Amino acid sequence: MSSSCCTPGRSTLTIAPAVSTARPRPQAALRIAKQLIALPGGRFLMGGDDPDGIPADGEGPVREVEVAPFRIAPTTVTNAQFATFAKATGYVTEAESFGFSFVFSGLLSGALEAASPPVEDVPWWRVVEGATWRHPEGPGSSFTERQHHPVVHVSWNDAQAFCEWSGTRLPTEAEWEYAARGGLVRRRYPWGDELAPRGRTMLNIWQGTFPTAHTGPAGPRTVPAKSHRPNAYGLYNTVGNVWEWCADWFSPDTSRVMRGGSYLCHDSYCNRYRVAARSRNTPDSSTGNIGFRVAA
Repeated sequence: MSSSCCTPGRSTLTIAPAVSTARPRPQAALRIAKQLIALPGGRFLMGGDDPDGIPADGEGPVREVEVAPFRIAPTTVTNAQFATFAKATGYVTEAESFGFSFVFSGLLSGALEAASPPVEDVPWWRVVEGATWRHPEGPGSSFTERQHHPVVHVSWNDAQAFCEWSGTRLPTEAEWEYAARGGLVRRRYPWGDELAPRGRTMLNIWQGTFPTAHTGPAGPRTVPAKSHRPNAYGLYNTVGNVWEWCADWFSPDTSRVMRGGSYLCHDSYCNRYRVAARSRNTPDSSTGNIGFRVAA
């Protein structure tokens, strides 16, 4: 499996391309591009040398990188936005085509958990038939009460299709980190070096003992895309909540880059909610903690 332990992947499975979205863009698509935040670009220090970093992830070395001016969304794409896209185009996601996706076991009912095989080496992930962006925890669940939450169970290929429809693109990894840092230099998080300054909750990650006991107020699941305080550039939840696909390859022809960590990250297991942290998965993979934000 070429994906990381944070998000299981589909490895070598392939399917035919989904429905083409090449058609005139409706106003709903144009509105998405209009909401993007313009950033001036420039040179910044990318990467990290944090002792908590994972060498195989390639966070370091810290190096100076230059990005051109660009625009980026203040939030990840929401269920409401993705539903508009799917309705307008008839697009079928890869999770829907495959017939399954990966769901954290703690979100499943006893019967569904028992019926869903665990993923080898990371048994808290289950292969759930019928899990899609419409049904985040499989049959019986729905996105309808989570309209403003990040869409999940979308692959890199699905994100590309949404970008084509909306006249946007995925951010490069350098653009993502430049935007996520909010102008701060070599800080662990988008707001500084303290995880919870003055006791304030700044992000949505696992609280408690992973993976058996979650003590946070939200439960081990997504929160609305505009939760918590935005960074100095006006971006919400660049760390925690959901992993975000980037345009770049992590390893040639195998895996795409993901940034930001998710609601399942914890310092005892996956301390990848630092702004320099990175991970990967195959372009056709989807899980209940992967989403994306768009750029232009």
